[in-house]
Amino acid sequence: MAVPPSFEMAPQGTPAFGDHELRMLVGRSAATMVWAAVDRRSGVERYLTLPCEAPARGRDLLHWIDRARHAARLDHPHLARIVEIGVHDRWPFIAVERGAWVPASERLEGAQPSAAESAAWLRDALQGLAYAHEAGIVHGDPQLHDVLVNERGVACLMGLGTADRIGADTAGSRMGGRGMALDPAMLHDRRIASERDVLAFGVLLHHLLTGEPPLGLPDAGRVIERLSPHGRDNLRLPWTTPVPLPEALRAIANRATASQERLRYRAARTFQNALANWLASDVQGSGGPVALLLDRLHTVGHLPALPRLAARVARVVDLEAQRTDEIASQILPDFALSFELLRTLNSATVQGTQIAVNGPVLTLRRVVALIGVNGVRRAAMALRAWPGPLSQEAAALLKRSIDRARLAGHVAQALRPAGYDPEVVFLIAVLQNLGRLMLRYHFADEADQIEQLMRPADAPSGGDAEEPEASGLDEDAAAFAVLGVPVPALGAAVARHWGLGEEVLHMVRRVPADAPVRKPDSDAELLRLVASAANEAVDAVTLLPARRVAAALERIAERYARVLKVTPRILHDALRDARTALKRSQVEAPIAEDESDTKTPAAA
Repeated sequence: MAVPPSFEMAPQGTPAFGDHELRMLVGRSAATMVWAAVDRRSGVERYLTLPCEAPARGRDLLHWIDRARHAARLDHPHLARIVEIGVHDRWPFIAVERGAWVPASERLEGAQPSAAESAAWLRDALQGLAYAHEAGIVHGDPQLHDVLVNERGVACLMGLGTADRIGADTAGSRMGGRGMALDPAMLHDRRIASERDVLAFGVLLHHLLTGEPPLGLPDAGRVIERLSPHGRDNLRLPWTTPVPLPEALRAIANRATASQERLRYRAARTFQNALANWLASDVQGSGGPVALLLDRLHTVGHLPALPRLAARVARVVDLEAQRTDEIASQILPDFALSFELLRTLNSATVQGTQIAVNGPVLTLRRVVALIGVNGVRRAAMALRAWPGPLSQEAAALLKRSIDRARLAGHVAQALRPAGYDPEVVFLIAVLQNLGRLMLRYHFADEADQIEQLMRPADAPSGGDAEEPEASGLDEDAAAFAVLGVPVPALGAAVARHWGLGEEVLHMVRRVPADAPVRKPDSDAELLRLVASAANEAVDAVTLLPARRVAAALERIAERYARVLKVTPRILHDALRDARTALKRSQVEAPIAEDESDTKTPAAA
């Protein structure tokens, strides 16, 4: 057993380090090492973390001790509690009690942990790391042996600050001082070090899920040196792993070590939240963002109503009762009221009240006929006013999502075969965007992150114009990486919560982009295909760079040509007519007091 040269031999023949008797080298990196030891004064087992090289200068030693003392002040259930900070023969160390804690590296040497166990261990350790980062303390060298796991599967992180070199050459080394904390260079270095900690946890997750050291290197720091921007290696999970990996967890792990730096997690809290959401939603079958969304439906509603809703409702309910189509046309542009009416009717049907219908109701005129104008008034009064709890900026982004859904509804109306109700196909196309609308209203910050991950990287200036740009993640992968669940899962959960039946749930589920488009065997399937084609076309014209739109529309037309008889010309005409209809509906039911300040898909 190799030991540093200043270690003596205890009488029993085991290495001694001051008052500690060293039992086993738990793990070692280029910067630090961890020993299992026994305190000879008390007989208590401990883990000792030491630098691999003793500080050469006295001020470096003082700086190391100062960092350790600041880390020892942190009190968090997922940070190992430091019980001693000491120096032996100018070699500093920190000690934590061993107790029931076992390093994750040791657990990995036994049975391969399940995907859920691995994610849970790092979720816990990241929670502790996030707390430390928010207190201004970085780890500097996260390794698998720094993650301790107990018999209940709870994990904590040890070794904070033992490899942190920030400010080591600064006179005074006052890590916690106010002057040091406000030094711009120090803050920049600390941000870079924090991001390196988070990247190291991505390397650790890869190690746990594959059961093998990434790139054949057990030292996470050495792996990082071979990833961009330092090296040219890529680190992605293989398709075959010792345990089955759900796609959501695979997306989270691959984002954590993405070759494009902009796609990686930058904050420990964000990484931890992604793992926590996946564990809550995928493993437990409840909780996570879906449960939070359903809870928020009761507090802030599904969507805020458009401005001047009361005046519009007063106008439409004064119409003659038999003109339900006129009432429905006034309601349809307001998604909040339309959704509330669908929810009201379907919930009543599910609960077995006097409202009895055969089959799904997907026209507002029939809803109005069944619940009456008083029911419309009550539904409107239950809505929250625009923009709800959103900031002005977030409300503008929600408006953009609503306009995209409206545009898709109008495109679907233009593409529908003869004989199909235009209101039905409009609602199906809109409801295929329900997850995106819920995301924008209830998870505004996460929606921003997802859009950022989906955005292609900017082409380098002066580069080859023919060189393909670095693409972003697709929507599902981005949502997995941020929320731990796909965006459509949010919409499906809400639709199910409203009481919409399985037939409707199937229609509002888009045809996957990689699935073949087959001849429909029912009217419901045909309407689903029409709505899917419309949404794909709107995504192309609103989300893709202008130079790629024409080719994308060609592919969409080819994809649906056999079942919908659609051509590129028909698709272009449908988009043109839809833009006109969208502009007209915005004049009739504006979202903002001044529409001229906000760009919509109609203007794209």
